Amino acid sequence: MATIEITYRDALRKALQDSMREDETIVVIGEEVGAYGGAYGVTKDLIGEFGATRLIDTPISEPAIVGVAVGAAMTGLRPVAELMYVDFLGLVMDQLANQAAKIRYMFGGQIGVPMVLRTQGGTGRSAGAQHSQSLEGWIMHTPGLRLAMPATAEDAYHLLRHSLTLPDPVVFIEHKSLYTRKEMADLDTPAAPWGKAIVRRAGTQATLVTYSRMVHSALAAAEILEKQGVSIEVIDLRTLNPLDMETVIASVERTGRAMVVSEGPLTAGVAAELAARISEECFDYLEDPVIRIAGEDIPIPVSPALEAASIPTPDLIVQTLLRMLRR
Repeated sequence: MATIEITYRDALRKALQDSMREDETIVVIGEEVGAYGGAYGVTKDLIGEFGATRLIDTPISEPAIVGVAVGAAMTGLRPVAELMYVDFLGLVMDQLANQAAKIRYMFGGQIGVPMVLRTQGGTGRSAGAQHSQSLEGWIMHTPGLRLAMPATAEDAYHLLRHSLTLPDPVVFIEHKSLYTRKEMADLDTPAAPWGKAIVRRAGTQATLVTYSRMVHSALAAAEILEKQGVSIEVIDLRTLNPLDMETVIASVERTGRAMVVSEGPLTAGVAAELAARISEECFDYLEDPVIRIAGEDIPIPVSPALEAASIPTPDLIVQTLLRMLRR
């Protein structure tokens, strides 16, 4: 297959379809994943090919969805559990953090939980405080869970495909504002292996580390800065567990400066962990302290204007980098 133009949502659907054709143990479990095609259309039309025994509609009970998926994974299936919103993680943390994440360790590797929990998070649709959060920090803080957060259609396809081959549970967070984003994608060969970051833009004066939707904000900021004679390197982490610090360290050692951008809350968030790791591992190379830009420590507002102001923007990234560079 040559490079094609495809949306983020359609890339996810194709990843599911291709994987389900190859592996009959893959089943999709969730609310309205069958005939309706999923809350965001990712499973649209798949029931026609695979039937209701592999696209299983459930009652509105997130604990049941994930609990059934954990049990199914332990007994020979490879389930894909779908949560409509990442905000519902709070309802399934026993099943996910106390069961799925720990079973391999508790039973000495005799049994695993090869499941994928697909969900979506982030802002952009004025969905309010209970349906717009970025909770990847919860997952990153839980040993035993893999975490993928693709920023592009190409990565959405390849990372989901790889997730469906792993022996351990993967939390796969899709950004709600990326579903309709269309771009050219090579669905034959991934741009990087699972667990490896990608340098989306090369630069010399500072390293900007980010993931998911914020990759596009970072690239937009880098374009603006280029016109002002500032060269910024942008790294897309792609997965947060595993976390590719080697690529980050190599970049920071060259540029001497680092900034971390995350849509999630600033306090005790992913940006804080990344900034700490960079500070520890690149201390001798840093010309300035590592700077975090992240979401405000507030419930996400419904108002579109206030919602947009609660997360990092390209302009905020530009102004912060200029201050770092004393421009």
